[in-house]
Amino acid sequence: MPIDALLFDKDGTLFDFAATWGAFGRSFLTRVGGGDAGRAAHLGAMIGFDFDQGQYARDSIVIAGTPGEIAEALLPELSGFAHAELVAMINEESARAPQVQAVPLAGFLDEMRGRGLKLGVATNDGEAPARAHLGSVGVADKFDFIAGFDTGHGAKPGPGQMLAFAKTFDMDPAQVVMVGDSTHDMLAGRAAGMVTVAVLTGLAKHDELAPHADVVLPNIGHIRDWLAS
Repeated sequence: MPIDALLFDKDGTLFDFAATWGAFGRSFLTRVGGGDAGRAAHLGAMIGFDFDQGQYARDSIVIAGTPGEIAEALLPELSGFAHAELVAMINEESARAPQVQAVPLAGFLDEMRGRGLKLGVATNDGEAPARAHLGSVGVADKFDFIAGFDTGHGAKPGPGQMLAFAKTFDMDPAQVVMVGDSTHDMLAGRAAGMVTVAVLTGLAKHDELAPHADVVLPNIGHIRDWLAS
């Protein structure tokens, strides 16, 4: 069956995870910790983030979790905050995070569109921050579909976002490639019946992704040659 669409995860796939999200971790934790660096570091440890080094553990909830799940992990130490308040704060700080492109996106996406492919984004980030991130590098209008955990289709590793994308364009899911950097992405794609392509611009390693992916590529730029083959 021919490939007619590419559905991308955002963080770690379109954008280099480590280069982008260290700044978010520091700004959010400093804010929620009331400016106390020691408290910010303690809260960071709860979500797998080394505040001093600006680095995430490979099992950090921030990598594939939703803002709601991040908030739930922190609430035991933040009894003065409501869950919805924390989620809103995470979304605000996320939207401000500077985005480092995994490859020059505008040219790559134009090339994929030129091949007649539909393009989408399925992220466990909120939809509004996702649109802000894509807009900040001038590529939001290159996607035919953008869904976040709060769009109404659920979150990964569930297949809801994937199936909604396929339904929007009346495609068999087998015609769609799910591209992502985490096992959540791969499991969601497979649950939807899509082809799964893993990339190594997140924190997961080849051996973690390979059992759940049809192919593992260094970054999304290698999709060109993969499609040609």
